[in-house]
Amino acid sequence: MKNWQVAAIVALSVFVVAGMALPGLLHWAGLHPEYSGPVTSLPGKRALIITTSHAVLSAPGESEGDATGVFASEMTHPYYSFLDGGMEVDIASIQGGEIPIDPSSFFFVVKSPQDERYLNDPIARAKVKNSIPIAKVDTDQYDIVFISGGWGAAYDLAQSPALAAKISEAYYGDKNAIIGGVCHGVLGLVNARDRDGHLLIAGRRMTGVTDKQITELGIAITPKHPETELRKAGVVFESQTAFRDFFATHVSVDDEQRFVTGQNQNSGLEAAHRMMLALSARES
Repeated sequence: MKNWQVAAIVALSVFVVAGMALPGLLHWAGLHPEYSGPVTSLPGKRALIITTSHAVLSAPGESEGDATGVFASEMTHPYYSFLDGGMEVDIASIQGGEIPIDPSSFFFVVKSPQDERYLNDPIARAKVKNSIPIAKVDTDQYDIVFISGGWGAAYDLAQSPALAAKISEAYYGDKNAIIGGVCHGVLGLVNARDRDGHLLIAGRRMTGVTDKQITELGIAITPKHPETELRKAGVVFESQTAFRDFFATHVSVDDEQRFVTGQNQNSGLEAAHRMMLALSARES
């Protein structure tokens, strides 16, 4: 065998090994950390997951761009946390029908075990293909309401009067739902109002994806940024940081134990479990 052939084989081997190791290295650095806190079971309770219906990453006013939508793990992590906790889980979106999922979130280096489970779960996939329009949601049916993020959420969550009204209904409804969200999903909370017409989340401790993470990822063309919008709404904003905020995570629970929010794509598991624990503590 010639020297160049040996060199090519060695180079290819190094490339393959590095590719196989990369998901583990990203996980070690902080991507999609495992949840190791307390868990609870809530048989007979119901959860609703709400997502974006927007599918294009473009500048405001433009209609062409890369495909986007909900970031997969921000939907799959809470979905399976609730489901494995004995809850019934429904999925809604702003417009209803098939939910766009950001294709980059299934890239092998970021795809989580829950994402893989979803891809092999015909029941979950049917729910995503036939999601409930937010306007048709009856919030009194749900004990937990969770809003997923992803770049698509920047285009239609805060902009939806129907979603803002449903959050208020869930807060004041018969079940006094525990309400939460992760990453860009928290934009769905910013326009909900209390009975006096004031912003429902003003003065509460909350988190969402940071302006720093958005800047680091180089995607600032979206019309709404969670940290900015939460601060405008009067939230006491909390977050953690890392050498890149893509690897940070934080979960905030407000003093009333009614709102649980996660910082980014790494925070969905903990946020979901913290919501379940808050509901369980109230029920006991």
